[in-house]
Amino acid sequence: MPEIAAVEEALELAISALEDGGERRPGQRKMCQAVAETMESGRHLVVAAGTGTGKSLAYLVPLVLGEGPSVVATATKTLQDQLVDKDLPQLAAALDLSVRFAVLKGRSNYLCLQRLKEHADDEQLSLAIAEGPRVEINRLAAWAQQTDTGDRAELEFEPSPAAWDALSVSGRECPGAQRCPSGPVCFAEKARHRADAADIVVVNTHLYCLHLFSDTPILPEHDTVVIDEAHGLEDIVSDTAGLSLTGGRFDELARSIRAVVAESAVAGDLEDAGMRLREALAPFRDKPLPAPLPGELQRVAVVARGRVEQAAVELRAVPDGAPGDVAPRKLRAILSAGALAEDLNRAVEAKPSEVAWVSGTEAAPAWRIAPIQLGDLLRQRLWDHTTAVLTSATIPMNLGEVLGLEPDEHRAIDVGSPFDFEANGLLYCAKHLPDPRNPGYEPAVHEELAALIEAAGGRTLALFTSYRAMDRAAEVLRAQLDFEIYSQRDLPKPELLRRFAAEVESCLFATMSFWQGVDVPGESLSLVTIDRLPFPRPDDPLLEARRERYGSEAFRLVDLPRAATRLAQGAGRLIRRGNDRGVVAVLDSRMAKAGYRWELVRSLPPFPRTAERDRAVTLLRMIRDGV
Repeated sequence: MPEIAAVEEALELAISALEDGGERRPGQRKMCQAVAETMESGRHLVVAAGTGTGKSLAYLVPLVLGEGPSVVATATKTLQDQLVDKDLPQLAAALDLSVRFAVLKGRSNYLCLQRLKEHADDEQLSLAIAEGPRVEINRLAAWAQQTDTGDRAELEFEPSPAAWDALSVSGRECPGAQRCPSGPVCFAEKARHRADAADIVVVNTHLYCLHLFSDTPILPEHDTVVIDEAHGLEDIVSDTAGLSLTGGRFDELARSIRAVVAESAVAGDLEDAGMRLREALAPFRDKPLPAPLPGELQRVAVVARGRVEQAAVELRAVPDGAPGDVAPRKLRAILSAGALAEDLNRAVEAKPSEVAWVSGTEAAPAWRIAPIQLGDLLRQRLWDHTTAVLTSATIPMNLGEVLGLEPDEHRAIDVGSPFDFEANGLLYCAKHLPDPRNPGYEPAVHEELAALIEAAGGRTLALFTSYRAMDRAAEVLRAQLDFEIYSQRDLPKPELLRRFAAEVESCLFATMSFWQGVDVPGESLSLVTIDRLPFPRPDDPLLEARRERYGSEAFRLVDLPRAATRLAQGAGRLIRRGNDRGVVAVLDSRMAKAGYRWELVRSLPPFPRTAERDRAVTLLRMIRDGV
C-alpha cells in the first residue's frame, strides 16, 4: 500500500502538472491522505468532498500508487469516460508511471458483432425493421469496421433505440464468448480482457452492484473500490439486488423466438401472458403488493411461467445444426427465457425480508422486488471482502450506518470545499411563508419568487418538487415578469441548459432531474430557489417497508438523510467556481422552524443565513448591478 509521504509528494506533483501549479486545496490533501490510510488499514471510508475539492484526483493518486487492482465506480458513464480518457492518462504522465487502466460497461453498451452478422445474412430480419432504423443499422455496420471498442459512447450520432437494440444484447441473453460464434472478436469480451489486465478499472455503480450480486463475477478481483457519487448507492443496491418484471419482457422473448422459429406456436401465447400481467398489475400501481399475493395475480404468474417453460421446450427442439445463424439466436432466446422464468419464480415466492410493489406507468406497470435491509447483503458481498471508499459532494454522514457498517469498521469525514461560501453566498429561509400544506402557500410562493427574480434580474434556477408546482409557477410568473422563463417541459435538457447559460437574464424552472448534474457557472446564475423541502414520498412502498423496520428511528434513518442530500444537491447548483456569487432561497418555512432544521442546515455549504427577504433582495441587486 502507498506510504502517506509518497502520496503527499505525488499529489503535489500532480497538482503542479495538471493544474498549472494552481491552488493547493486543504480538503483535497486531507481526502487523499484519508484514502491512502484506508487502503493501508482496510477500514472503510465515507468522505464528503464539497464542490471544488478535486475529489477525483484525491482518490486517483493513492490508487495509482497502490499495489493491488482497484475499481472506481461512478454514477454516470460521462464521468467514466472522463476518468479513463483524461484524468488517468494525465495523472500517469505527470507521475511518470506505467499504469494500466480500463473502462468496462454493461454488455448492452457495446455493439454485438454476432447480431450484426445475423442482420447482414438474414434478409427477413432486416425487413422486419422500419426503414429509418434500417438506415441507422447500415451506418452502425460501417462504424463496426472502424471502431476498436464497439462502445456506443464513441458514436458521432445517437442511434434510435430500435436500431441499437437490434445490434446489442443484454447480459441476461448473452451466451458468452465460449458459446458464441463471434466470441473471438466480441467487443464486450475485449473490454473484459482489458479490465482483467488493468491496475484500475472504471465502471458505473450499477454495473459494480450487478457484479456484487451476480453468481458469476463480472469484474476482476480487486482490493479497493472507490464509489463516487455514493449518495445514490442505497437506491442502486436496491435495484440490482432486486428484480423488475414487466409485460414487455414477454414481448421481447416472443420476438427472440420468432427470430428462431418463424411460425412459433408459443410466441403469441407469450405476448398474451405479457398483456394479462399488465392487466393484473394495473390496480396495484404505486402500491405494495399484499402477501400472500392476490389470487388473480397469482394465477396470471403461474400461467405465464408455464408459457415460458413451453417456449423453452419449443426452442430446445430446434436442431443445433440448423442452417444460418439459428443456433446462436436459439441460445440467446433460451437464456432470456431462463432469466424470465427465474424472475417469475422469485416474484411469486418473495421472502419476508423483501418488499414487493408495482411501479412504472399505467401502460407499462412493473412488478418490483427489493430487499428491505441492505446491510447483511453488503456485508456478505462487499464489506467483508473489499476495502471501500464512499464519496460524494453531498454524502450523508450516517450513510455507513444506513448501509450496515459498524462504527468501528469505518470512518466518516467531511473535507469541506475550497470555495468561500461565507463571502460569496447567502441562504435565505422564507420563515414568513405559510406552511406548504396551507391553501395560501402557493400564491405566497409565487409572490416571493417574483420579488426575488426581479431583484436578481432573471438569472434564476427555480427547483420544484413536483411537475404540478413547476407548471403552475411558470404559468403565473410568465404573465407577471418580462424575463424569459424556460420550463423543463419546453426542450431537451442539454438545449435548456445551453440557452439558460447563454441568455444571462433568463430563468429555468425544473423538477427533480435538475437538482443535480447542472453546472452553470458565472453571471447566468445568481439565484437558486427551492419550493419545498424534498422529503421522499410517504407512500413509496420500499421506503414504507424500511420505515416499519426502523420504527421510531425511521425519520432519522430514512427520510431526513434523503431530504438533506437532495437539498444539498439543489443548493450545490449555485456556487460552481471560486468567484460565483448568489442566494439559495428555500421557500419552505419548516427550514426555519422545524426541530430537525439543523440537520438540514448542516448538510448545506456554510452560507450566512437569514430569514429576511430584504437582505436577500439587496445582495441579488448588488450582484445584478456588478457591485
